[in-house]
Amino acid sequence: MLNRRAVLSGTMSLAFLAACSQNGEDGSGGASEGGTVGIAMPTRASDRWLTDGKSVVQSLKARGYKTKLVYGDDDPKAQVSQIKGLIEQGVDALIIAAIDNRSLDGVLQRAADADIVVISYDRLILGTRNVDYYVSFDNEMVGRMQAHHIIEKLGLEDGKGPFNIELFAGSPDDNNTKYFFDGSMALLQPYLEDGKLVVPSGQTKLERITTLRWDGPTAQRRMSGILTKSYGGRKVDAVLSPYDGISRGVLSALKSAGYGSGGRPLPVVTGQDAELDSVKSIIAGQQSQTVYKDVRQLAQAAATMVDDILNEREPEVDTSVDYDNGVKPVPAVLLQPLSVDKTNYDVLVQSEYFTADQLK
Repeated sequence: MLNRRAVLSGTMSLAFLAACSQNGEDGSGGASEGGTVGIAMPTRASDRWLTDGKSVVQSLKARGYKTKLVYGDDDPKAQVSQIKGLIEQGVDALIIAAIDNRSLDGVLQRAADADIVVISYDRLILGTRNVDYYVSFDNEMVGRMQAHHIIEKLGLEDGKGPFNIELFAGSPDDNNTKYFFDGSMALLQPYLEDGKLVVPSGQTKLERITTLRWDGPTAQRRMSGILTKSYGGRKVDAVLSPYDGISRGVLSALKSAGYGSGGRPLPVVTGQDAELDSVKSIIAGQQSQTVYKDVRQLAQAAATMVDDILNEREPEVDTSVDYDNGVKPVPAVLLQPLSVDKTNYDVLVQSEYFTADQLK
C-alpha cells in the first residue's frame, strides 16, 4: 500500500486509482479486511450524537471494518486523551466530531506521524494541517431554513411587523456556530435594519448570543434573564434557536414566564437535529420548527470516505476550497438538510428515522 497521504495529495496515477477501484464493491477488498477505525464523538448528552455514533459504527461494520467508539462527554481534554489512545492502539483512520475545534492540533500531529487519516465529522477541526477531509451538512443552509421559517410564520414578506425577536447561537468553540448564524442573518438582517424585527435585549452580535456546549439549561437561564430585564409589558414573537436542546431550554423559560397559557401564545421557536422530544413538541404546537439532518446519511458518507482512502481511491467531494480551517482548505462532502414543522413531520416516519409510535 502506498502512503495514504500520498493518495490524499493527489500523487497517485489515474491508472492506479482505477485499478484500486476494482478491489470489490463497497471496498470489500484491501484495507477493509481487518482495518480498524477510531470514532471520537463529543457527548452522550444529546440523542443526536448517540445516533451518530451508532450509525457510523454500523456503516463501517457493513463495509468490513472494526471500530473503536469513544465519547468525550463535552470535555475537550478528555477527547484529546481518547484520540491519543486510539492512535496508540493503531487504528487505520480517525473520524472525529470535535468538542473544541481548536484543541486538537497536537494530537493530530501524532496521527499524521503514524500515517493515520483524519476525517472531521460534522464540525470542522480548525488550526491544523493534519485534517484530511470534512463531512457535514450545508450548515449555512440550516441557518437559512430557520430564518425562512421565522419570516414565513411572522408574515414579514407581506410587510407585517414590527415583531420582537431574540437570537441564540451555538457553542463558541464549534465552527458550525458561525455558519448557522451567518446563514440566518443573511435573511433576517434586512428586517432588523428596516425595523420589522426588533431585538429588545440588544444582544445581536454572535459573541453575545453563543451557548457553551449547546447546553439547554444555559439557554434557559439566558432566556429567563432576557425576559426579566428587557420585556416587561412586551411580548416575544420569535426566537432564533440553532439547536433543539437550546430550543427546549428557551421554551422552558418562556413557559415559566406564562407563555403558552392564559392567552399568551408561545413565540415562533426554531431548532435543529429533529430530536424526538422536540419533534413531539412541534406536534403539540410548542416548538415551531426543526431542521432534519439524516445523520445516517452522514455516517454513510464518512464510512464511504474511509473505505475509499484505505483502499487508495480518491474520495469524491463537493468542494475543495470553501471550508478553510485557518491553515488550509479542507475538501468537503456536504449533505442537504430539510426543514420540518407541523405540516411535514411525517417525513421522519417515512424515512424510518422515527416510528409512528415514537411520535405519539
